Amino acid sequence: MIYHLLTDFADQLSALNVFRYITFRTGAAMFTGLLISFFLGPWVIDSLRSRQRQGQPIREDGPQSHLLTKKGTPTMGGLLILLGLVPSTLLWADLSNPYVWIVLLVTLGFGAIGFADDYMKVSKVNPAGVPGKLKLVLEGFIALAAVYAVARVGASPLSTSLAIPFFKDVLLPLGLFGFMVFGLLVIVGASNAVNLTDGLDGLAIVPVMIAAASFGFIAYLVGNNVFAEYLQIHFVIGTGELSVFCGALLGAGLGFLWYNAPPAMVFMGDTGSLSLGGALGSIAVATKHEIVLAIIGGLFVLEAVSVIVQVASFKLTGKRVFRMAPLHHHFEQKGWAEPTIVIRFWVIAVVLAMIGLATLKLR
Repeated sequence: MIYHLLTDFADQLSALNVFRYITFRTGAAMFTGLLISFFLGPWVIDSLRSRQRQGQPIREDGPQSHLLTKKGTPTMGGLLILLGLVPSTLLWADLSNPYVWIVLLVTLGFGAIGFADDYMKVSKVNPAGVPGKLKLVLEGFIALAAVYAVARVGASPLSTSLAIPFFKDVLLPLGLFGFMVFGLLVIVGASNAVNLTDGLDGLAIVPVMIAAASFGFIAYLVGNNVFAEYLQIHFVIGTGELSVFCGALLGAGLGFLWYNAPPAMVFMGDTGSLSLGGALGSIAVATKHEIVLAIIGGLFVLEAVSVIVQVASFKLTGKRVFRMAPLHHHFEQKGWAEPTIVIRFWVIAVVLAMIGLATLKLR
């Protein structure tokens, strides 16, 4: 919005040219998202607490300490993130860019599914929330629409191909159908992997911010022909504007972290985890860095795999591989303190992000 309002006058006032720069607007979006989420935090948390007398349901089969320390903490804190993310993006992004709308609509669509799930749980309409199969169907529908839109916007062989990290000229043509199936798996998989990671105070939001910062950098390079050619990565025109979205996400996440830091005053719930995971997945699809997302978001992958392995092992052999899944609960059951697990997982997320970003140069 601001981009369109002020750049029209840039020819008359050269100082306004700064609003044409993606880097400036990314920083502005981050700062705006931070201010909105930080200052709205107390009001949002009080509103959620007044409507959720018992707060987020705590797993009875989980660590017993959670029943004492986390009971009564409100959920749906993802609303606070969205309140910072969406207006900031709308203010500072180029709204004529289709990629911005695709990612925004995926974020809001997955957030709506998460909101319905959280609402059903805390209102006790259905303590189990939205049925798992229904959630997957709804997520799949949104993801398919988004992937199809990405393919149509690109309208080139690159749009429906899979780029392989470390190899500058390798593209696997998937065709429209194959690309839509693959993109669906990326977006839905990323969304649910973040959801599984959200189990301890501050555990999910920091790796999400690390991934958002990494993909903001990737989107800027991929959307810039000069940098893309220099780094020998595939140039996707228009994706640079997603850096503004990533900046807004980073700022809104920082504001949320202020209230989600141990001991958490609010949990993001499925409202936040599903929407943020969906956002990361759709950005990866748009920038043709789907495999790099699996590296940068490797922590989310580990958490998801731990659940898959645990369920498969128990069904096939009757034995559990981990003391408890997802993985962070396994370490809790081993006696690790919650802050120790959270900070060490943050360190892992940083290392994986550096490895993922290294693929930009190692071609």
